Amino acid sequence: MPIQWFPGHMTTARKKAAETMAQIDVVVEVLDARLPEAGSNPMIHELRLHRQRTCLKLLNKADLADPEATRAWLDYFNRQPGVLAVAISAKKASDVAKLPTLAQKLAPHRDDTFKPLRLMIMGIPNVGKSTLMNTWVKRKVAAVGDEPAVTKSQQRINLSPRLILVDTPGMTWPKIEHDTDGFMLAASHAIGRNAVIDEEVAVFLAGILLERYPALLKARYGFALEGLDATGVLEAVAKKRGCILKGRGGELDLEKAAMILLTDYRSGMLGRISLETPATRQAMLAAATSTPKKTAASKSDATD
Repeated sequence: MPIQWFPGHMTTARKKAAETMAQIDVVVEVLDARLPEAGSNPMIHELRLHRQRTCLKLLNKADLADPEATRAWLDYFNRQPGVLAVAISAKKASDVAKLPTLAQKLAPHRDDTFKPLRLMIMGIPNVGKSTLMNTWVKRKVAAVGDEPAVTKSQQRINLSPRLILVDTPGMTWPKIEHDTDGFMLAASHAIGRNAVIDEEVAVFLAGILLERYPALLKARYGFALEGLDATGVLEAVAKKRGCILKGRGGELDLEKAAMILLTDYRSGMLGRISLETPATRQAMLAAATSTPKKTAASKSDATD
């Protein structure tokens, strides 16, 4: 099932972001370190390039991501013009404290009280922007929740005479081009549950875990992986955790098992996991390019 999610308030948020972009110096894009390219909103990229703004990319939740994958992503992003990337945990004050200095490198002309550095915090929903703001300002200025799209309006904070922050709502984009991106976003809870089928998302996640992190799966749930496919992993989780539908003759409750697997991934209980690397991203894009799309005629022929 292709996943799409673009609530109505995000159209307004995009228009407001485009207006504000003209008045800031640096875009601070908060990304989930576990899926930094799949979770990078192309609309942010377009707005930034249109206004020729530099970008500080924050690979947040780095403590939940595979360190080797994160190093590869930092190398990838730091080779891009006008971009500086760093891995952080928005909950750690020591990580956030170094951000003004890093942003200053991207706008060296904004360095005094007459020209304060103006930063715009952007990113997709549920990526940690509100946590970042609260840690940065050292008080609660943004609502934090475990559901996407908690923040729905911009706010401007004069942090000091030399630094201004503009916080923006999390924004997705109207059409997610690649199905795998939609599943990665859903697995990481950047998309509302009303737009996804948890069981399908969990099977997608199980496939990645089975291929790249089998040892973490085995350590967490304690079952043998030999002969299992992605659906088999979800069924094994259901059996191990006693997910049985009442009055259904022992039928497995795969929806409950799906939430166990997804929650364990999202919380870090499974271990440090990244859903994509620059190499897997390149392979996915290459496969998507080489797969011919069916034309209307070919679809019609197939149904005759």
